[in-house]
Formats: sequence, C-alpha cells, structure tokens
Amino acid sequence: MPQNKVLLSLRGLRKTFDTQEAVSGLDLDVYEGEFITLLGPSGCGKTTTLRIIAGLEMPTAGRVFLDGEDITRLAPEKREVNTVFQNYALFPHMNVWKNIAYGLRMRGASRAEIDEKVPRMLEMVQLEGFGRRLPSQLSGGQRQRVAIARSLILSPKLLLLDEPLGALDLQLRRQMQQELKRMQRQLGITFIYITHDQEEAMTMSDRIALMRDGRFVQLDTPKGLYEQPRTAFAASFIGETNLISATASAVKDDEVLLDISGFEVPCACEDWITPGEQLLISLRAERLRLAAQPVNTPCRVTGELLESQYAGSERTSLVRLPDGQVLHVRSTTEGEQVPDKGSQVSVWWQQTTGVIVRDDREENQ
Repeated sequence: MPQNKVLLSLRGLRKTFDTQEAVSGLDLDVYEGEFITLLGPSGCGKTTTLRIIAGLEMPTAGRVFLDGEDITRLAPEKREVNTVFQNYALFPHMNVWKNIAYGLRMRGASRAEIDEKVPRMLEMVQLEGFGRRLPSQLSGGQRQRVAIARSLILSPKLLLLDEPLGALDLQLRRQMQQELKRMQRQLGITFIYITHDQEEAMTMSDRIALMRDGRFVQLDTPKGLYEQPRTAFAASFIGETNLISATASAVKDDEVLLDISGFEVPCACEDWITPGEQLLISLRAERLRLAAQPVNTPCRVTGELLESQYAGSERTSLVRLPDGQVLHVRSTTEGEQVPDKGSQVSVWWQQTTGVIVRDDREENQ
C-alpha cells in the first residue's frame, strides 16, 4: 500500500503486570488508511497493546501518539479511537437503530444528524430494515455488524478490533472478513486488527506485525512475511514449512553454499553468515517438488520416501534425508506419478524458495 502520513506512533511501549512484562519496548508507525494486524499466539501481548492504544491500560513506559498528539495519558472517551470487541457489547434492551445511534446521542448530536447517519450505517453493514430489531433477534454475524456500525458512525480516526470474528463459525467468519475489508476500504479509516488466525491476517492486512513474548518478531506485508521470514518462529507460525539444519560450507558475495545432509545447495546469503556456521533453511512444503528420478538442478537433495498420502487435489509426502531429517512435501495430484514407498526420491526447489532464518526456537522454552 502507498505510505500515507503516519497516524499512530508507539514509542518504547512497555507494560508490566507484577513481575511479568506483557509488552517489551514496542515501536510502531501506523499509516492513515492502513489495515494492520497484530498477529501472534495467545499471551504474546496483542490485546495489551490494543488496550494501551485505546486508553484502557496505562503503559509502564513509553508513549502513544495519535496524529502527532501525545495521547498516552488521555482518557479513552477523549481519544478519536473506537474499539470493537469479540463479545459485541451491545445494549440488549435497545434496538439496532438505538444501539448504532448511542455514541452520537452521547456526543449531543441533533436528531437530524442521527436520522441522516444511522440509515447510512445500516446500509454500509447491509442491515437495511433491521433497525427495530433487538440484538437477541439477530444472528452472531448481524450483531457483530451492529457493533461495527456503532463504532464507525462516530468517524474515529482509528478503529481497533480485538478478535471481532472469533465467536463466528468458519463460513460466516470468512464472509465477515470480506465485509470488514470492504468497509475499511470504502471509509478509508485506519484499522488495527487483532487475531491469532494466520489465514485471517494474510487475507485482510496491508501489513502484519507478528508478535511473540511482548515484542515484534517481524513487521511486513503478508507476502513479505510468508516469502521472506527472518526467524524460525516467523517461518513456522505462518503456513507450513520445513526448518532444515544446514552448514555454511562457503560464502561468496550474496550467495552461500549450504551442506544439507551431504548435498551442496546454493542459497541467497545474509550478511551475518560466516563459513562453517550452523544454519536453518526454511523450505515451504508446497514449493518443494518430488521426482522418482535424479533431477539436474542446483537445489536438490535425495532421500527415502517414508509416506505418501492422497488428499484429493493434494498429496503429502514425507522424505527422510541421509542424516535423519524429514522433509514434508505437498504437491498437486494432477497427472502425478507416485514413487513407491521406501524408494529413493529426489526433492528439488527453486533457489529463491529457500530462505535462511535465525534459529530462535529455544527462546523461552
């Protein structure tokens, strides 16, 4: 996405609960009109970060800036920030119209303004004709749309969404993902979205901030995070990958020659790699190719076919290398020729597919 002006800045953000540091010195710039997702496992600090931005938690250290203004100590209701939670938080005794209009009424908006904006919001969330219904008369997806409309009607500079689709079933969740992205683009409001669902983050986001233990592991576009992960954690959290041990046998310019189970394989080099160093290479399962015969390509290894399981359009194969490491290969079944189980097979890939990552697997274990 084009980088517009910075709307939100986090600087040195920390939050400690008793002796537990939930957020550990975060720095982040979020741009106007951006859809950015905080992604990570439970307990990584996503919700705490969101609550600090919303003003529902005070940071132990650091600053929050919105549109250039320091709002770190500003009360939640005085920030041009709204939050949508997973549990909707609708008023059960108010109908849909009154729920959506509530924020405007609290701001002292005129009846004319309310009568103009509420129908627009109902149309935006595709709930025309539902104004008189109570929340109890709506489906989960409809209630979530009302909660979103109630936040959007106030025209916040920033909308925070804390796992807003977590309570929905898979089909409705995917439908709402498309709806949320449509509304965000239509309105041009900046969204900060929280999820632990990697697929949701990949399909909706302009950028993803992958979190672990209160820190950002990698801040990147969905494609950048998937294609060029920087650490073993980033590679394994997004999609399915093989993390294969290798040794840097030679380093020349921007290329390193890897020893993978006795096979010499070239790979793009990082500036921190030195000859003789033990490394990890990330190889995406669906980017690997399987062949019964030897393959004449620089990036290839040979091993024993342990398993080969048919699953409709895809086949999953396990190949054991001479040093005992096992590769997972996911391939299409169209026009396939399946090698015999126990036979020697070649596994090969394009050089750009292999990515050397830092080994952070032992951290905090």
